[in-house]
Amino acid sequence: MPRTKPLSEAFILPQAGPALTVALVVANMIFNIAANASFKVSATSTSWRGFLFWQVVGNLAGLVTVLTLTALLRYIPLHVAFPVTTALAIFGVQVVAASLLFHEAIPPARWLGTILMVVGIALMGGR
Repeated sequence: MPRTKPLSEAFILPQAGPALTVALVVANMIFNIAANASFKVSATSTSWRGFLFWQVVGNLAGLVTVLTLTALLRYIPLHVAFPVTTALAIFGVQVVAASLLFHEAIPPARWLGTILMVVGIALMGGR
């Protein structure tokens, strides 16, 4: 009886240069920020037209976020891609969208959590 390969060997990931991997991660974070900021604007819209417009923008940005994650998964394993993109999304939405765009107050404990996430990302990204 022929022996089959383990699932982990059946899917060998192609190699990508570090620049492509970084570009996909950055694009994922940018479009995730854009999607969440669009939903925030949509939630505060005073008209149906504004609400629907920003919903469409947010969903299109969300689609690009999913596409960048899918492309990223061609080059790095899921156990690395998912936590890195998720943590960067949390960081980006909190710092860029909430703090800089919408001027929301972020308590010191949340900033500490953000710093710890960045350290965690650095540890997970290490080989």
